[in-house]
Amino acid sequence: MTAKPQLPERGARATGSPTALDGVLVIDFTRVVAGPACTQTLADFGAEVIKIENPDGGDDTRAYEHAEIGGESAAYLSLNRSKRGIALDLGVPAAREVARELISKADVVVENFSGGVMKKFGLDYESVAATNPRLIYCSISAYGRKGPFATRPGFDPITQAESGFMSLNGFPDGPPVRTGPPIVDVATGMAACNAILLALLARDRLGRGQNVEVALFDMAMAMTSFFGMAYLISGQNPGRFGNSPNGVPTVGMYEASDGPLYMACANERLFRRLVTEVFDRPDLLADPRFAVRKARLDNKEQLRATFAEIFAGDRLENWIAKMKEANVPVGYLRTVEEGFNAPEARERDRLSRIPHPTAGWVPNIESPINMSLTPATDPVAAPLLGEHTRQVLRTTLGYDDGRIAELAGIGVFGKALAVDES
Repeated sequence: MTAKPQLPERGARATGSPTALDGVLVIDFTRVVAGPACTQTLADFGAEVIKIENPDGGDDTRAYEHAEIGGESAAYLSLNRSKRGIALDLGVPAAREVARELISKADVVVENFSGGVMKKFGLDYESVAATNPRLIYCSISAYGRKGPFATRPGFDPITQAESGFMSLNGFPDGPPVRTGPPIVDVATGMAACNAILLALLARDRLGRGQNVEVALFDMAMAMTSFFGMAYLISGQNPGRFGNSPNGVPTVGMYEASDGPLYMACANERLFRRLVTEVFDRPDLLADPRFAVRKARLDNKEQLRATFAEIFAGDRLENWIAKMKEANVPVGYLRTVEEGFNAPEARERDRLSRIPHPTAGWVPNIESPINMSLTPATDPVAAPLLGEHTRQVLRTTLGYDDGRIAELAGIGVFGKALAVDES
């Protein structure tokens, strides 16, 4: 039985610190992973993000089964921090009009519906840009918004498979393996965030917004990185190498007598340190099979077997200590539990707990971005479905209670949704 980590209360940011995106209004039509990951980063650094959800269940990730607390899933909580949430049934004409009013005031719109959905609702870029020429409109999709694949649905593992990315993961004698976390979704969210920030910078110079687009397939192909570039240069299809890129035995996992470690001796200097200062085996440098990088690659199985025998002769902690003293890159091979309870996570304040309206508090994984002048905002837990509907309509659009009641009466917020009372 694993134990949950003890999470500290989160310390507040410095009083009076500015935020990087203060005053930027983002209307967020996204759900699942890539889109919410993008808009969460914008919210972390001061943008006002209004998340619009279907009142019938909301974001799909609310029902994901990894774990739940306070009625919300781990997936949803991890991707929707610091946003305000409203519920609109876009099938109702008056709800689409509310959405258009919000867009008219926005700096940024982000959507990742299936192809044609936003156009059907009259909320696509061409339909809304005329009334808000400074708008940055970001579309996230599997295969782009133009061309023969624009209406084709797709998800992270499909694009991992189709782009060639998945073929690089796994062991040579096994099948291709998708990554555990949805890495293409997460990377696409990061790219979309970058695209939006680039467009905001361009708007300052050009005086107008633009339509930007990021596709999962494009991101997965880009993430083949130098393996893809090597194919384009050589014409040779790269294979799978398990834990050792290109099969280099100086990078990868080895077993000490009581547990695994992962090392990365990626250059000649580090290899020399390893064999002389850590292993006390200068003879390996004199051995023509291992003296230079190309020879080591040609004789990788012999070198790997030699390393395996050496590592098996001592305990994990002793090897880690020796390698750190010699400044040879090495790390423990940890589980999630071990990683989240490790000193690196604790000393870097990576984890905390933040208030939540139904759970009391929920865990929080801090933003990985650190800025000295404009640090991340104090995080707020992901909103309950429709939690800020009344508040947003009052403060952002200036609706009075009569207008909100009228919209509720014609089903704009869904039949069963109780509009928040804040």
